[in-house]
Amino acid sequence: MSKTSLPASDRAPRLREALIAASFTADGLLEQLGAPAYAALARSETVPALRATRDDSPLDTLVRLFLLQHSVPAAAAAAALPLEECVEDGWVVREGDQVRATVDVRPYGGPEAQDWFIVSDLGCAVGGAGGIGSREEGVVLGVGGASTTLAGITVRRPVASALDLGTGSGIQALHAAQHAIRVTATDVNPRALDFTRLTLALSGAAPAELLEGSLFEPVGTQTYDLIVSNPPFVISPGARLTYRDGGMGGDDLCSTLVRQAGDRLNEDGYAQFLANWQHVDGEEWQDRVRSWVPAGCDAWIVQRDVQDVTQYAELWLRDSGDHRTDPAVYAQRYESWLDEFEARGTKAVGFGWITLRKSASAAAGHPSVVVEEWPHAVEQPLGPAVEAHFARQDYLREHDDAALLAAHFTLSEEVVQEQVGMPGAEDPEHVVLRQNRGMRRATKVDAVGAGFAGVCDGSLPAGRILDAIAQLMAEDPVLLRDRTPQAIRLLVEEGFLEPVHDGAPLR
Repeated sequence: MSKTSLPASDRAPRLREALIAASFTADGLLEQLGAPAYAALARSETVPALRATRDDSPLDTLVRLFLLQHSVPAAAAAAALPLEECVEDGWVVREGDQVRATVDVRPYGGPEAQDWFIVSDLGCAVGGAGGIGSREEGVVLGVGGASTTLAGITVRRPVASALDLGTGSGIQALHAAQHAIRVTATDVNPRALDFTRLTLALSGAAPAELLEGSLFEPVGTQTYDLIVSNPPFVISPGARLTYRDGGMGGDDLCSTLVRQAGDRLNEDGYAQFLANWQHVDGEEWQDRVRSWVPAGCDAWIVQRDVQDVTQYAELWLRDSGDHRTDPAVYAQRYESWLDEFEARGTKAVGFGWITLRKSASAAAGHPSVVVEEWPHAVEQPLGPAVEAHFARQDYLREHDDAALLAAHFTLSEEVVQEQVGMPGAEDPEHVVLRQNRGMRRATKVDAVGAGFAGVCDGSLPAGRILDAIAQLMAEDPVLLRDRTPQAIRLLVEEGFLEPVHDGAPLR
Protein backbone atom coordinates (compact mmCIF):
# COMPACT_ATOMS: atom_id res chain seq x y z
CA MET A 1 0.00 0.00 0.00
CA SER A 2 1.38 3.45 -0.90
CA LYS A 3 1.99 6.05 1.75
CA THR A 4 -0.95 8.12 0.50
CA SER A 5 -3.47 5.27 0.49
CA LEU A 6 -5.15 4.17 3.71
CA PRO A 7 -7.98 1.72 4.43
CA ALA A 8 -11.60 2.66 3.87
CA SER A 9 -13.66 3.03 7.04
CA ASP A 10 -17.14 2.24 5.68
CA ARG A 11 -17.09 -1.40 6.78
CA ALA A 12 -14.98 -0.88 9.90
CA PRO A 13 -17.87 -2.03 12.16
CA ARG A 14 -17.68 -5.52 10.61
CA LEU A 15 -13.94 -5.68 11.20
CA ARG A 16 -14.51 -4.45 14.75
CA GLU A 17 -16.96 -7.29 15.37
CA ALA A 18 -14.39 -9.83 14.16
CA LEU A 19 -11.61 -8.39 16.34
CA ILE A 20 -13.78 -8.47 19.45
CA ALA A 21 -15.10 -11.96 18.66
CA ALA A 22 -11.50 -13.20 18.57
CA SER A 23 -10.73 -11.42 21.89
CA PHE A 24 -8.27 -9.11 20.13
CA THR A 25 -8.79 -6.61 22.94
CA ALA A 26 -6.62 -5.15 25.70
CA ASP A 27 -7.89 -7.73 28.20
CA GLY A 28 -7.70 -10.55 25.66
CA LEU A 29 -4.08 -9.74 24.83
CA LEU A 30 -3.05 -9.70 28.46
CA GLU A 31 -4.68 -13.08 29.05
CA GLN A 32 -3.25 -14.64 25.89
CA LEU A 33 0.29 -13.27 26.07
CA GLY A 34 0.81 -13.18 29.81
CA ALA A 35 2.08 -10.18 31.75
CA PRO A 36 5.81 -10.50 30.82
CA ALA A 37 5.20 -10.71 27.06
CA TYR A 38 2.54 -8.01 27.24
CA ALA A 39 4.91 -5.68 29.09
CA ALA A 40 7.70 -6.47 26.62
CA LEU A 41 5.54 -5.11 23.78
CA ALA A 42 5.57 -1.71 25.47
CA ARG A 43 9.37 -1.87 25.20
CA SER A 44 9.10 -2.76 21.49
CA GLU A 45 10.34 -6.28 22.23
CA THR A 46 8.36 -8.82 20.18
CA VAL A 47 10.09 -12.17 20.77
CA PRO A 48 8.05 -13.11 23.89
CA ALA A 49 4.80 -12.32 22.05
CA LEU A 50 5.88 -14.40 19.04
CA ARG A 51 6.54 -17.35 21.33
CA ALA A 52 3.12 -16.93 22.95
CA THR A 53 1.28 -16.94 19.59
CA ARG A 54 2.62 -20.08 17.91
CA ASP A 55 -0.82 -21.68 17.57
CA ASP A 56 -3.26 -20.90 14.76
CA SER A 57 -6.12 -19.54 16.83
CA PRO A 58 -7.83 -16.40 15.46
CA LEU A 59 -6.34 -14.35 18.31
CA ASP A 60 -2.82 -15.62 17.61
CA THR A 61 -3.28 -14.77 13.95
CA LEU A 62 -4.52 -11.24 14.66
CA VAL A 63 -1.69 -10.55 17.11
CA ARG A 64 0.90 -11.57 14.54
CA LEU A 65 -0.85 -9.76 11.71
CA PHE A 66 -1.73 -6.37 13.22
CA LEU A 67 0.35 -6.12 16.36
CA LEU A 68 3.61 -7.85 15.45
CA GLN A 69 3.15 -7.15 11.73
CA HIS A 70 4.23 -10.54 10.44
CA SER A 71 2.72 -12.17 7.38
CA VAL A 72 0.23 -14.91 8.21
CA PRO A 73 -1.29 -17.72 6.08
CA ALA A 74 -4.32 -16.58 4.11
CA ALA A 75 -6.36 -19.49 5.47
CA ALA A 76 -5.64 -18.42 9.05
CA ALA A 77 -6.49 -14.78 8.23
CA ALA A 78 -9.78 -15.88 6.66
CA ALA A 79 -10.67 -17.69 9.89
CA ALA A 80 -9.97 -14.58 11.97
CA LEU A 81 -11.56 -11.74 9.98
CA PRO A 82 -13.70 -10.96 6.90
CA LEU A 83 -10.68 -11.36 4.66
CA GLU A 84 -12.10 -10.38 1.27
CA GLU A 85 -13.64 -7.20 2.67
CA CYS A 86 -10.40 -6.33 4.47
CA VAL A 87 -8.44 -6.81 1.24
CA GLU A 88 -10.91 -4.68 -0.74
CA ASP A 89 -10.94 -1.96 1.90
CA GLY A 90 -7.15 -1.95 2.22
CA TRP A 91 -6.62 -3.15 5.80
CA VAL A 92 -4.49 -6.05 4.53
CA VAL A 93 -2.91 -7.18 1.27
CA ARG A 94 -2.69 -10.71 -0.09
CA GLU A 95 0.71 -11.87 -1.35
CA GLY A 96 0.35 -15.38 -2.73
CA ASP A 97 -0.85 -17.58 0.12
CA GLN A 98 0.22 -15.00 2.74
CA VAL A 99 -1.51 -11.92 4.11
CA ARG A 100 0.13 -8.87 5.68
CA ALA A 101 -1.28 -5.78 7.39
CA THR A 102 -1.06 -2.32 5.87
CA VAL A 103 -1.56 -0.46 9.16
CA ASP A 104 -0.86 -0.98 12.85
CA VAL A 105 -4.04 -1.82 14.81
CA ARG A 106 -3.60 -1.76 18.61
CA PRO A 107 -6.26 -2.76 21.13
CA TYR A 108 -6.73 -0.04 23.73
CA GLY A 109 -8.92 -0.24 26.80
CA GLY A 110 -11.19 2.75 27.39
CA PRO A 111 -11.76 4.25 30.85
CA GLU A 112 -15.01 2.33 31.25
CA ALA A 113 -13.62 -0.93 29.86
CA GLN A 114 -14.55 -0.04 26.27
CA ASP A 115 -12.84 -2.05 23.54
CA TRP A 116 -11.09 0.54 21.41
CA PHE A 117 -8.53 0.27 18.61
CA ILE A 118 -5.85 2.81 17.68
CA VAL A 119 -4.79 2.76 14.03
CA SER A 120 -1.37 4.12 12.98
CA ASP A 121 1.47 3.57 10.55
CA LEU A 122 3.28 0.23 10.54
CA GLY A 123 6.28 0.00 12.83
CA CYS A 124 5.34 3.11 14.77
CA ALA A 125 4.42 1.76 18.17
CA VAL A 126 5.72 4.19 20.77
CA GLY A 127 7.54 3.46 24.00
CA GLY A 128 10.39 1.16 23.04
CA ALA A 129 13.85 1.80 24.39
CA GLY A 130 15.09 2.40 20.89
CA GLY A 131 12.33 4.81 19.90
CA ILE A 132 10.16 4.32 16.83
CA GLY A 133 13.26 4.50 14.67
CA SER A 134 11.45 6.34 11.89
CA ARG A 135 12.95 9.23 9.95
CA GLU A 136 10.10 9.38 7.45
CA GLU A 137 8.34 12.72 7.10
CA GLY A 138 4.61 12.55 7.80
CA VAL A 139 4.63 9.27 9.70
CA VAL A 140 1.69 8.88 12.14
CA LEU A 141 2.44 7.32 15.51
CA GLY A 142 0.29 5.12 17.69
CA VAL A 143 -0.29 5.33 21.43
CA GLY A 144 2.63 6.26 23.65
CA GLY A 145 3.22 7.37 27.20
CA ALA A 146 2.62 11.03 26.34
CA SER A 147 -0.74 10.19 24.76
CA THR A 148 -1.99 8.22 27.74
CA THR A 149 -0.66 10.85 30.17
CA LEU A 150 -2.67 13.60 28.48
CA ALA A 151 -5.75 11.39 28.32
CA GLY A 152 -5.41 10.70 32.05
CA ILE A 153 -5.01 14.32 33.19
CA THR A 154 -7.86 15.66 31.03
CA VAL A 155 -10.94 16.90 32.86
CA ARG A 156 -13.81 14.60 31.86
CA ARG A 157 -17.18 16.27 32.23
CA PRO A 158 -20.08 16.50 29.77
CA VAL A 159 -19.41 19.35 27.32
CA ALA A 160 -20.96 20.65 24.13
CA SER A 161 -17.72 20.99 22.18
CA ALA A 162 -14.16 19.68 22.29
CA LEU A 163 -11.10 20.33 20.13
CA ASP A 164 -8.21 17.88 19.70
CA LEU A 165 -5.44 19.99 18.20
CA GLY A 166 -2.73 17.93 16.50
CA THR A 167 -4.76 14.76 16.66
CA GLY A 168 -2.21 12.25 15.32
CA SER A 169 -3.83 8.83 15.37
CA GLY A 170 -6.88 10.17 17.21
CA ILE A 171 -6.62 8.93 20.78
CA GLN A 172 -7.60 12.26 22.36
CA ALA A 173 -10.52 12.69 19.96
CA LEU A 174 -11.65 9.17 20.84
CA HIS A 175 -11.67 9.98 24.57
CA ALA A 176 -13.41 13.31 23.95
CA ALA A 177 -16.13 11.62 21.89
CA GLN A 178 -17.35 9.91 25.06
CA HIS A 179 -18.33 13.15 26.81
CA ALA A 180 -18.54 15.86 24.12
CA ILE A 181 -21.51 16.38 21.82
CA ARG A 182 -19.29 17.75 19.06
CA VAL A 183 -15.60 16.85 18.55
CA THR A 184 -13.26 18.64 16.16
CA ALA A 185 -9.83 17.18 15.39
CA THR A 186 -7.13 19.06 13.51
CA ASP A 187 -3.67 18.26 12.22
CA VAL A 188 -1.17 19.80 9.86
CA ASN A 189 -0.65 16.29 8.44
CA PRO A 190 -3.67 15.18 6.35
CA ARG A 191 -2.58 11.56 6.80
CA ALA A 192 -3.16 11.93 10.54
CA LEU A 193 -6.75 13.00 9.92
CA ASP A 194 -7.31 9.83 7.90
CA PHE A 195 -5.92 7.73 10.75
CA THR A 196 -8.17 9.52 13.24
CA ARG A 197 -11.17 8.64 11.05
CA LEU A 198 -10.09 4.98 11.12
CA THR A 199 -9.49 4.98 14.88
CA LEU A 200 -12.94 6.41 15.60
CA ALA A 201 -14.70 4.09 13.17
CA LEU A 202 -12.93 0.94 14.35
CA SER A 203 -13.58 1.89 18.00
CA GLY A 204 -17.30 2.36 17.44
CA ALA A 205 -17.16 6.09 18.28
CA ALA A 206 -19.08 8.91 16.64
CA PRO A 207 -17.23 10.60 13.76
CA ALA A 208 -15.45 13.89 14.39
CA GLU A 209 -15.11 17.04 12.34
CA LEU A 210 -11.65 16.71 10.75
CA LEU A 211 -9.79 19.86 9.67
CA GLU A 212 -6.34 20.26 8.17
CA GLY A 213 -4.04 23.06 9.31
CA SER A 214 -1.61 24.36 11.93
CA LEU A 215 -2.46 25.45 15.47
CA PHE A 216 -5.84 27.23 15.64
CA GLU A 217 -5.89 28.32 11.98
CA PRO A 218 -8.33 25.57 10.84
CA VAL A 219 -11.01 26.53 13.38
CA GLY A 220 -10.91 30.30 12.94
CA THR A 221 -12.70 32.08 15.78
CA GLN A 222 -14.68 29.01 16.93
CA THR A 223 -14.63 28.49 20.71
CA TYR A 224 -14.76 25.27 22.74
CA ASP A 225 -15.50 23.94 26.21
CA LEU A 226 -12.44 21.66 26.09
CA ILE A 227 -9.20 21.92 24.13
CA VAL A 228 -6.55 19.19 24.34
CA SER A 229 -3.25 18.91 22.53
CA ASN A 230 -0.21 16.67 22.56
CA PRO A 231 1.60 18.94 20.10
CA PRO A 232 4.91 18.38 18.29
CA PHE A 233 6.69 20.02 21.21
CA VAL A 234 10.24 18.78 20.65
CA ILE A 235 12.79 21.63 20.66
CA SER A 236 14.95 20.75 17.69
CA PRO A 237 17.14 22.37 15.01
CA GLY A 238 14.63 22.35 12.16
CA ALA A 239 11.42 20.46 11.44
CA ARG A 240 12.46 17.09 10.07
CA LEU A 241 9.63 15.05 11.54
CA THR A 242 6.05 16.32 11.54
CA TYR A 243 4.94 14.13 14.44
CA ARG A 244 7.41 15.67 16.88
CA ASP A 245 9.11 18.84 15.50
CA GLY A 246 6.94 21.94 15.56
CA GLY A 247 8.89 23.91 13.00
CA MET A 248 9.24 27.00 15.21
CA GLY A 249 12.36 28.08 17.06
CA GLY A 250 12.93 26.89 20.62
CA ASP A 251 9.70 26.52 22.60
CA ASP A 252 7.82 29.03 20.45
CA LEU A 253 5.26 26.49 19.26
CA CYS A 254 4.23 25.59 22.81
CA SER A 255 4.15 29.21 23.94
CA THR A 256 2.08 30.21 20.89
CA LEU A 257 -0.36 27.36 21.48
CA VAL A 258 -0.88 28.35 25.12
CA ARG A 259 -1.12 32.09 24.45
CA GLN A 260 -3.72 31.62 21.70
CA ALA A 261 -5.85 29.12 23.61
CA GLY A 262 -7.51 31.73 25.82
CA ASP A 263 -9.44 33.28 22.93
CA ARG A 264 -10.70 29.82 21.87
CA LEU A 265 -12.15 28.85 25.26
CA ASN A 266 -15.71 29.28 26.41
CA GLU A 267 -16.34 30.51 29.94
CA ASP A 268 -15.30 27.81 32.47
CA GLY A 269 -13.69 25.87 29.63
CA TYR A 270 -10.43 23.96 30.00
CA ALA A 271 -7.39 23.76 27.73
CA GLN A 272 -4.85 21.05 28.55
CA PHE A 273 -1.48 20.51 26.88
CA LEU A 274 1.77 18.63 27.15
CA ALA A 275 4.76 20.86 26.50
CA ASN A 276 8.50 21.36 26.56
CA TRP A 277 10.05 24.63 27.70
CA GLN A 278 13.58 25.96 27.75
CA HIS A 279 15.61 26.60 30.89
CA VAL A 280 17.60 29.64 29.82
CA ASP A 281 20.63 31.16 31.54
CA GLY A 282 19.64 34.16 33.64
CA GLU A 283 15.92 33.34 33.64
CA GLU A 284 13.72 31.36 36.02
CA TRP A 285 11.81 28.70 34.11
CA GLN A 286 8.73 29.42 36.23
CA ASP A 287 8.70 33.02 35.01
CA ARG A 288 9.07 31.84 31.42
CA VAL A 289 6.03 29.56 31.38
CA ARG A 290 3.99 31.88 33.61
CA SER A 291 4.36 34.56 30.94
CA TRP A 292 2.58 32.28 28.45
CA VAL A 293 -0.70 32.26 30.40
CA PRO A 294 -3.30 34.30 28.47
CA ALA A 295 -5.41 37.00 30.09
CA GLY A 296 -8.71 35.79 31.49
CA CYS A 297 -7.37 32.34 32.37
CA ASP A 298 -6.34 30.56 35.54
CA ALA A 299 -3.48 28.11 35.10
CA TRP A 300 -1.86 25.10 36.72
CA ILE A 301 1.55 24.27 35.28
CA VAL A 302 3.43 21.21 36.52
CA GLN A 303 7.00 20.43 35.51
CA ARG A 304 7.40 16.65 35.55
CA ASP A 305 10.93 16.20 34.24
CA VAL A 306 14.08 18.15 33.37
CA GLN A 307 16.91 17.03 31.09
CA ASP A 308 20.18 18.74 30.36
CA VAL A 309 20.74 19.55 26.71
CA THR A 310 22.93 16.48 26.04
CA GLN A 311 20.36 14.07 27.51
CA TYR A 312 17.60 15.78 25.56
CA ALA A 313 19.43 15.64 22.24
CA GLU A 314 20.33 11.97 22.74
CA LEU A 315 16.74 11.06 23.60
CA TRP A 316 15.30 12.45 20.39
CA LEU A 317 18.18 11.31 18.17
CA ARG A 318 17.46 7.79 19.40
CA ASP A 319 13.73 8.31 18.92
CA SER A 320 14.28 8.87 15.21
CA GLY A 321 16.87 6.09 14.91
CA ASP A 322 19.74 8.48 14.12
CA HIS A 323 22.01 6.54 16.47
CA ARG A 324 21.82 3.66 13.98
CA THR A 325 23.07 5.77 11.04
CA ASP A 326 26.62 6.57 9.93
CA PRO A 327 28.54 7.69 13.07
CA ALA A 328 29.71 10.82 11.27
CA VAL A 329 26.12 11.74 10.35
CA TYR A 330 24.99 11.08 13.93
CA ALA A 331 27.79 13.28 15.29
CA GLN A 332 26.90 16.06 12.87
CA ARG A 333 23.24 15.99 13.91
CA TYR A 334 24.18 15.88 17.58
CA GLU A 335 26.37 18.96 17.03
CA SER A 336 23.50 20.79 15.34
CA TRP A 337 21.27 20.22 18.39
CA LEU A 338 23.95 21.53 20.75
CA ASP A 339 24.60 24.51 18.47
CA GLU A 340 20.90 25.36 18.60
CA PHE A 341 20.81 25.21 22.40
CA GLU A 342 24.00 27.23 22.75
CA ALA A 343 22.69 29.96 20.44
CA ARG A 344 19.55 30.25 22.60
CA GLY A 345 21.34 30.09 25.94
CA THR A 346 19.43 26.92 26.78
CA LYS A 347 20.96 24.84 29.56
CA ALA A 348 18.14 22.32 30.04
CA VAL A 349 14.65 21.45 28.82
CA GLY A 350 11.62 20.92 31.03
CA PHE A 351 8.62 18.73 30.28
CA GLY A 352 5.23 18.95 31.88
CA TRP A 353 1.52 19.65 31.85
CA ILE A 354 -0.21 22.96 31.29
CA THR A 355 -3.88 23.38 32.19
CA LEU A 356 -5.79 26.59 31.55
CA ARG A 357 -9.30 27.40 32.73
CA LYS A 358 -11.18 30.46 31.58
CA SER A 359 -12.79 32.11 34.59
CA ALA A 360 -14.64 35.28 35.55
CA SER A 361 -12.21 35.89 38.42
CA ALA A 362 -9.23 35.80 36.07
CA ALA A 363 -11.03 38.10 33.63
CA ALA A 364 -11.60 40.52 36.53
CA GLY A 365 -7.87 40.68 37.15
CA HIS A 366 -7.54 38.02 39.86
CA PRO A 367 -6.09 34.98 38.11
CA SER A 368 -4.83 31.92 39.95
CA VAL A 369 -1.55 30.83 38.33
CA VAL A 370 0.23 27.95 40.06
CA VAL A 371 3.60 26.88 38.64
CA GLU A 372 5.33 24.01 40.40
CA GLU A 373 7.71 21.11 40.01
CA TRP A 374 6.39 17.65 40.86
CA PRO A 375 8.50 14.77 39.49
CA HIS A 376 6.95 12.17 41.81
CA ALA A 377 4.43 9.44 41.02
CA VAL A 378 0.77 10.44 40.72
CA GLU A 379 -2.45 8.47 40.55
CA GLN A 380 -3.97 8.35 37.07
CA PRO A 381 -6.52 9.25 35.90
CA LEU A 382 -5.79 12.68 37.36
CA GLY A 383 -8.61 14.56 35.65
CA PRO A 384 -10.80 14.72 38.80
CA ALA A 385 -7.83 16.07 40.79
CA VAL A 386 -7.24 18.76 38.15
CA GLU A 387 -10.84 19.91 38.34
CA ALA A 388 -10.71 19.84 42.15
CA HIS A 389 -7.54 21.99 42.10
CA PHE A 390 -9.37 24.82 40.34
CA ALA A 391 -12.41 24.47 42.60
CA ARG A 392 -10.11 24.92 45.61
CA GLN A 393 -8.51 27.98 44.01
CA ASP A 394 -11.98 29.49 43.57
CA TYR A 395 -12.78 28.80 47.21
CA LEU A 396 -9.57 30.40 48.50
CA ARG A 397 -10.07 33.52 46.37
CA GLU A 398 -13.56 33.93 47.80
CA HIS A 399 -12.58 33.47 51.48
CA ASP A 400 -10.42 35.84 53.47
CA ASP A 401 -8.80 34.80 56.75
CA ALA A 402 -11.87 35.60 58.82
CA ALA A 403 -14.04 33.50 56.51
CA LEU A 404 -11.57 30.60 56.73
CA LEU A 405 -11.75 30.61 60.51
CA ALA A 406 -15.56 30.48 60.31
CA ALA A 407 -15.51 27.65 57.77
CA HIS A 408 -15.77 23.91 58.32
CA PHE A 409 -13.25 21.43 56.88
CA THR A 410 -12.79 17.71 56.62
CA LEU A 411 -9.62 15.70 56.10
CA SER A 412 -9.35 14.41 52.54
CA GLU A 413 -9.66 10.70 51.84
CA GLU A 414 -6.61 8.49 52.39
CA VAL A 415 -4.42 11.14 54.04
CA VAL A 416 -2.08 9.57 56.57
CA GLN A 417 0.22 11.04 59.18
CA GLU A 418 3.88 10.07 59.51
CA GLN A 419 6.04 10.99 62.49
CA VAL A 420 9.74 11.42 61.73
CA GLY A 421 12.44 11.42 64.37
CA MET A 422 15.22 9.47 66.05
CA PRO A 423 14.29 6.01 67.38
CA GLY A 424 13.28 6.18 71.01
CA ALA A 425 12.80 9.96 71.04
CA GLU A 426 9.83 11.13 73.08
CA ASP A 427 8.66 13.62 70.46
CA PRO A 428 9.02 13.48 66.66
CA GLU A 429 11.32 15.96 64.90
CA HIS A 430 8.50 16.74 62.51
CA VAL A 431 5.16 15.42 61.30
CA VAL A 432 4.35 14.70 57.65
CA LEU A 433 0.88 14.51 56.13
CA ARG A 434 0.86 12.31 53.04
CA GLN A 435 -1.80 11.76 50.37
CA ASN A 436 -2.35 8.37 48.78
CA ARG A 437 -4.62 9.73 46.04
CA GLY A 438 -4.33 12.24 43.22
CA MET A 439 -1.00 14.08 43.23
CA ARG A 440 0.16 12.03 46.23
CA ARG A 441 1.65 15.06 47.92
CA ALA A 442 3.44 15.20 51.24
CA THR A 443 3.84 18.25 53.48
CA LYS A 444 5.47 18.97 56.83
CA VAL A 445 3.24 20.37 59.55
CA ASP A 446 3.87 21.51 63.11
CA ALA A 447 2.03 20.22 66.16
CA VAL A 448 -0.80 22.70 65.66
CA GLY A 449 -1.21 21.75 61.99
CA ALA A 450 -1.20 18.04 62.77
CA GLY A 451 -3.69 18.45 65.58
CA PHE A 452 -5.93 20.68 63.48
CA ALA A 453 -5.97 18.26 60.52
CA GLY A 454 -6.56 15.30 62.79
CA VAL A 455 -9.83 16.62 64.24
CA CYS A 456 -11.28 18.14 61.06
CA ASP A 457 -14.43 16.12 60.47
CA GLY A 458 -16.66 18.98 59.31
CA SER A 459 -18.51 19.36 62.60
CA LEU A 460 -16.71 22.41 64.04
CA PRO A 461 -15.56 25.69 62.48
CA ALA A 462 -11.80 26.14 62.15
CA GLY A 463 -11.71 28.92 64.75
CA ARG A 464 -13.34 26.76 67.42
CA ILE A 465 -10.83 23.97 66.75
CA LEU A 466 -7.93 26.41 67.11
CA ASP A 467 -9.34 27.71 70.40
CA ALA A 468 -9.42 24.16 71.75
CA ILE A 469 -5.85 23.51 70.57
CA ALA A 470 -4.70 26.76 72.19
CA GLN A 471 -6.21 25.68 75.50
CA LEU A 472 -4.54 22.24 75.31
CA MET A 473 -1.14 23.73 74.39
CA ALA A 474 -1.41 26.69 76.78
CA GLU A 475 -1.12 29.18 73.91
CA ASP A 476 -2.77 32.54 73.38
CA PRO A 477 -5.87 31.77 71.24
CA VAL A 478 -5.80 35.22 69.61
CA LEU A 479 -2.21 34.79 68.45
CA LEU A 480 -2.94 31.26 67.25
CA ARG A 481 -5.92 32.50 65.21
CA ASP A 482 -3.71 35.21 63.70
CA ARG A 483 -0.90 32.95 62.55
CA THR A 484 -2.76 29.80 61.46
CA PRO A 485 -4.93 30.85 58.45
CA GLN A 486 -1.93 30.78 56.10
CA ALA A 487 -1.23 27.16 57.07
CA ILE A 488 -4.92 26.29 56.56
CA ARG A 489 -4.76 27.94 53.14
CA LEU A 490 -1.80 25.76 52.14
CA LEU A 491 -3.49 22.56 53.33
CA VAL A 492 -6.62 23.45 51.35
CA GLU A 493 -4.67 24.48 48.25
CA GLU A 494 -2.73 21.21 48.18
CA GLY A 495 -5.82 19.11 48.82
CA PHE A 496 -5.17 17.84 52.35
CA LEU A 497 -8.28 19.60 53.69
CA GLU A 498 -11.61 19.92 51.89
CA PRO A 499 -14.02 22.76 52.67
CA VAL A 500 -17.46 21.57 53.71
CA HIS A 501 -20.33 23.24 51.86
CA ASP A 502 -23.94 22.55 52.89
CA GLY A 503 -22.73 19.55 54.89
CA ALA A 504 -20.71 17.99 52.03
CA PRO A 505 -17.02 18.32 51.10
CA LEU A 506 -16.16 20.56 48.14
CA ARG A 507 -14.97 18.18 45.43
